[in-house]
Amino acid sequence: MFEKSVAELGRVLSAKQISAVELAKLYLARIDRHKDLNAFLDVRPEVTLAQARAADARIARGDATPLTGVPIAHKDIFVTRDFASTASSRMLRGYMSPFDATVVEKLGLAGMVSLGKLNCDEFAMGSSNENSYYGNVLNPWDKTAVPGGSSGGSAAAVAARIAPAATATDTGGSIREPAAFSGITGIKPTYGRASRWGMIAFASSLDQAGIMTNSAQDAALIFNGMLGFDPKDSTSVDRAGEDYTRDLQRDAKGLRIGVPKEFFGEGLQPDVEKAVREALDEYVRQGAVLVDISLPNAALGIPVYYVIAPAECSSNLSRFDGVRYGHRAEKYGDIDDMIKKSRAEGFGPEPRRRILIGAYVLSHGYYDAYYIQAQKVRRIIADEFQQAFRQCDIIAGPVTTSVAFGFGEKAADPVAMYLSDLYTIPGSLAGIPGMSIPCGFGAKNRPVGLQLMANYFEEAKLLGVAHRYQQATDWHRRMPAGI
Repeated sequence: MFEKSVAELGRVLSAKQISAVELAKLYLARIDRHKDLNAFLDVRPEVTLAQARAADARIARGDATPLTGVPIAHKDIFVTRDFASTASSRMLRGYMSPFDATVVEKLGLAGMVSLGKLNCDEFAMGSSNENSYYGNVLNPWDKTAVPGGSSGGSAAAVAARIAPAATATDTGGSIREPAAFSGITGIKPTYGRASRWGMIAFASSLDQAGIMTNSAQDAALIFNGMLGFDPKDSTSVDRAGEDYTRDLQRDAKGLRIGVPKEFFGEGLQPDVEKAVREALDEYVRQGAVLVDISLPNAALGIPVYYVIAPAECSSNLSRFDGVRYGHRAEKYGDIDDMIKKSRAEGFGPEPRRRILIGAYVLSHGYYDAYYIQAQKVRRIIADEFQQAFRQCDIIAGPVTTSVAFGFGEKAADPVAMYLSDLYTIPGSLAGIPGMSIPCGFGAKNRPVGLQLMANYFEEAKLLGVAHRYQQATDWHRRMPAGI
């Protein structure tokens, strides 16, 4: 049963070939069997089974959706009433939210059954899932390799089939990079498509909720229940609802695929380039046309991102001071001493590094020189994407420069770690939808991802293009050995 897609699980549940309770028990047993991956942080079988019983009752009444009874797990960056919400940080250890994030709530209303909360980089800061207070998540394809970050727990859970789908967030590539490293499908929608209400904020102008699954079809089904306007979120886009499965049957004939020359230059490893080029050749066989395009300022994405994101991080994380909620130091003098010690103890090295960088670029005398200039370059990068989309329908290229690297390989060099997001950050700065789909294997038999990006609000087109590739290949159906 765990090999079935979300769509297939929905059909067998609807046909009553298995109950939601039986399915939930199967996945809970698999979570326990593969707990060495450290993907899950909080599993509460009584909560999961109560939701499953409610889903069975709904199916019996005949008012189920295609998602009713299908299990899902949530990245520990979304607050939840029934599971602890920690952002994988000591700062929020044991925190129980009084409400659900809108994304969690919407999927619950669709009838999905929550399996628990998933490990991630602390406050979603990282590209390897080595920054969690609760330890590293292991890559199911190779347990000596990182699963990618920050949504490493989500990626590992889906890749290991201990959850058929998982929510995730993408600030600078934190859905697409772990999806590529873990051999699964991951998509972030246009900024503003998914509600940020109840997402523990890192960088507010960049954070966006998305989904990780094993196929584009599954992602489209879940988007139907997950996306939509939320009046509680000031960054939510007020657009009419739509069916994200509508373009799944489109063919690739005449499709113009833009290939940025900047994504195939120095630094891209040959094994990754080979797999990506072969994926592009498959589209050509289906009738697509490759168009050479240029994103001349894409390389500036890294310095721009690491000015804007830390600045917003510094502001957002200032609320964690040990006064209202979160970690409080046991021993302190006055209130200033309490705040200093609480923050020093509660935050790990990466959040502290980004808070300090952000405080610096926002300080008097540097705000105009760094933050304002970075925002100007961000606009230039966004405009370059618009110019590119006048020449093509979809932009394609690698997700990362290499396959998943080993634990500790980049931990001592933050700049090398930041460069992992070289190809994903430009799309995040522009706010366009982007996704990663598996397209082969590289060094040490580790997965390679193909990145696809579309213009604003063209998620259905993006999913349709990905589905065409997955109809012709089987990379997305392959599972790690021992799973």
